[in-house]
Amino acid sequence: MSKRLISALILFPIVLFIFWIGNKYIGDVLFAFVAFLSIDEYFNAISKVSNPVRWIGYLSCLSIAFIHLIPDGCITTYAILALPVILIILFAQVVATEMKTSFKDIAYTFLGIFYVVFFTMFLALIFGMEKGRVLIWYALLSAWGSDVFAYLIGKFFGKHKFSKVSPKKSIEGCIAGVVGAVGLLLAFTYFANTYWGLNVNYGYIALIGVALSLLGQIGDFAASSIKRYVDIKDYSNLIPGHGGMLDRIDSLIFLAPFAYVLLSLI
Repeated sequence: MSKRLISALILFPIVLFIFWIGNKYIGDVLFAFVAFLSIDEYFNAISKVSNPVRWIGYLSCLSIAFIHLIPDGCITTYAILALPVILIILFAQVVATEMKTSFKDIAYTFLGIFYVVFFTMFLALIFGMEKGRVLIWYALLSAWGSDVFAYLIGKFFGKHKFSKVSPKKSIEGCIAGVVGAVGLLLAFTYFANTYWGLNVNYGYIALIGVALSLLGQIGDFAASSIKRYVDIKDYSNLIPGHGGMLDRIDSLIFLAPFAYVLLSLI
């Protein structure tokens, strides 16, 4: 518990500072770096059961750093074409290596790129929106608020286990995560409306909070299912008390595409 708290107290001000002073180009570089660390952890994990095509995964992370250099009207086209292009390259790798790179290898690789890199890209897109410095916090608080409240309530009051995928998680923790996330978003919205020029409906934010919290918790289970499959506890020990970068952002990146769509309607 102490390691988790110390790490959080160190990292939160850094994240706050970067998002407060940074523009969308700095955000792109930051999210590209986060994606790189996360996909590397993912590749290390699945190396137990396959031989991932690492170079295409790392190269796909680099594309996030340049996403806002693409004209605004072309970003959607870029995102739509990126995944089939990557899939074509992966199958070309199978052919070029005469099947030394197997179908299983490229399947695990493609899943990682889609899950880690493509989802992380939506965080960069949120940050690049008008008032993105404010809107990005709806995604962050939904994920981290759910994690914190679910962890605390589940630890001390959780009696009904949720799933064997993650035995420590409880139904009580899940409910607390949703309530906590909604409460944080409503409090944040008050400040955003009062001091930062937003005019956001509180009822809509409450619905967003419920949706994003539940999606984030599904993302947590998704990451846990991969770890259980390859028999590891954490993706790495990069962040004391929290595990790896992917352990820290698993819920955040899972809700990111949905947050982008929902926040676009504000």
